[in-house]
Amino acid sequence: MKQVSAPAPENQPAIHLQKVVKTFKNAAGEFHVLKGIDLTLQRGEFVAIVGKSGSGKSTLLNMMTGIDHPTGGQVVINGQNIYDMNESKRALWRGRNLGIVFQFFQLLPMLTLLENVMLPMDYVGMYDFDERPKRAMELLKMVGLEKQAHKLPAAVSTGQQQSAAIARALANDPPVIAADEPTGNLDSRSAESIITLFDQLVRSGKTIAMVTHDPSLTERTSRTIIITDGELVDETVARCLPLLTHRQMLGATRQLEHFSHQPGSVILQEGQHVDYLFMIESGVVEVVLNPRHAPGLTNGQTAGDIRVARIGPGQFFGEIELMQGGQSIASIRAGSKEPVELAALHRDPFVNLLRDSPLTEQMIGKIVQVRLEENRTADRRGRN
Repeated sequence: MKQVSAPAPENQPAIHLQKVVKTFKNAAGEFHVLKGIDLTLQRGEFVAIVGKSGSGKSTLLNMMTGIDHPTGGQVVINGQNIYDMNESKRALWRGRNLGIVFQFFQLLPMLTLLENVMLPMDYVGMYDFDERPKRAMELLKMVGLEKQAHKLPAAVSTGQQQSAAIARALANDPPVIAADEPTGNLDSRSAESIITLFDQLVRSGKTIAMVTHDPSLTERTSRTIIITDGELVDETVARCLPLLTHRQMLGATRQLEHFSHQPGSVILQEGQHVDYLFMIESGVVEVVLNPRHAPGLTNGQTAGDIRVARIGPGQFFGEIELMQGGQSIASIRAGSKEPVELAALHRDPFVNLLRDSPLTEQMIGKIVQVRLEENRTADRRGRN
């Protein structure tokens, strides 16, 4: 009979890391690989973790799987603090709750693909003994390997070996899958097949955290986590300013200020001095021109607000005033349905970033021209 752990509440995150630190010591002294990582992954997310070699991305994944032990902080998977357990209990827990896919497959060469997939079930006692071969074959069929089930790993292609490794990771029906460079040794066709399979697993409710060095794969995931020098880049910075280097993104992250605005509240008033680039983390803001006297109105009456645009997460405002000087050319207010959370970069670090990243300056310059034209068009429309 299948043995399962008690299910975690549905509103609980799949993965929650709090202040996770990892320090290595050697003859040269201490080396800080992870520097107080805070990260939450919700159920059903497909998340890419990217960063240069040595940035700490594989170590971060190892914290999630319990393969490595943090120097400090907490790692909670489906409601379970996995480092509250000893090594033996954690290994059993991992076998029942996590599927791990490695870059180099890690299939046992003396076992057939079918036997490799059965192995996790044997290790933690999942499913009846006679049921395990049938389940393993079903998983191999799911990844298109039923005809190769009785072959040794060396007798199939690298893409097929990775597919078998994914079938093995799913052996005990884990809610969370951790994949470390799963397509790193595959050709483009095999890599596409693996990512398509991951898409299907996410649609079925699995949570996948995938370390990758391939930027093209991040287009297929719901979130991208960038790590550099053992710290996480703010995701809003990465979305709003994608042409910065990872190190520049991290520098901006360290200088962020955060603001919250209730639905319908005014964030900036037309004519107000602007000292920040405001990046939208969540919610929607409206760009409006203030009421003006219009033909046919008696003294003291005003025309209604003229809405220029609505912008949401991953977009920003305040760039026109910072780049061209002067006061706000429009009012900005929170949308009426939900609060607005903003990440803000002060004028000085923003100007420094533009100086150090000509591509970013060029990108924002084009956005400025588009928005100025939108503003002029809306103003003319409001006057007519």
